[in-house]
Amino acid sequence: MSTWMAAVRSVLHLLVMAITVVPWALFVIVVSPLVSAKRLWWICAGWLKLAVKSGEYLLGIRTRVTGYEHLPLGEKAPAILLVKHQSTWETFLMPALMPHPLAYVFKRELLYVPFFGWAMGRLDMIHIDRSQGRRAFRHVVEQGQRLMDQGTWVIMFPEGTRIPRGQVGEYKTGGTRLAVQTGVPVIPIAVTSGKCWPRKALIKYPGVVDVSIGAPISPEGRRPDEMMAEVQDWIESEMRRLDPEAYH
Repeated sequence: MSTWMAAVRSVLHLLVMAITVVPWALFVIVVSPLVSAKRLWWICAGWLKLAVKSGEYLLGIRTRVTGYEHLPLGEKAPAILLVKHQSTWETFLMPALMPHPLAYVFKRELLYVPFFGWAMGRLDMIHIDRSQGRRAFRHVVEQGQRLMDQGTWVIMFPEGTRIPRGQVGEYKTGGTRLAVQTGVPVIPIAVTSGKCWPRKALIKYPGVVDVSIGAPISPEGRRPDEMMAEVQDWIESEMRRLDPEAYH
């Protein structure tokens, strides 16, 4: 596909998201007092599935998932998902793929983004004020435990920000600290979204995004730094296997 055609398709996909997010967000705000938190999540996940499906048709981005068998079974079986972060695509994709509601851990400033942030504020997620330091992490543990007890999975990007394709960010231990304090296993997930949706890029390209779900890693008897080193080793080894041309 030519760059010109990819640009046209990318703009069309952006327009679809921009046009649909406003009525969807307003609907979420209106119905939020009337429905359960779980029902509200699936209403919002519907918009994310629309973003993924329209990306499939307009951008030509297809998804190939392996490792579903590693996800815990049971309506309230807890999990902490630790996901490789290369683009916005996986923030749309994970709720569209997972069988449980997800609670993202995110900075509270996102709540002020018009429409999208306002709708996020109605969801039962974990928004943190980084200026509070240790108190902020205590909030993550308290809210994370409460949500996982209800069957919601916590999702975090251990690198903290989008990392260019073929590069490795600093893996922070917040996710494994949460795991150690709650006794909940972490599930590492490799995602090759940078092949099709480059970091901070307007133009997206057709192709296959691989999502590889790793086996759960138990926190029993582990230190957060040691545990995160295992998560990083697995994710980055898997990234090199799935997208070898990005690593030289």
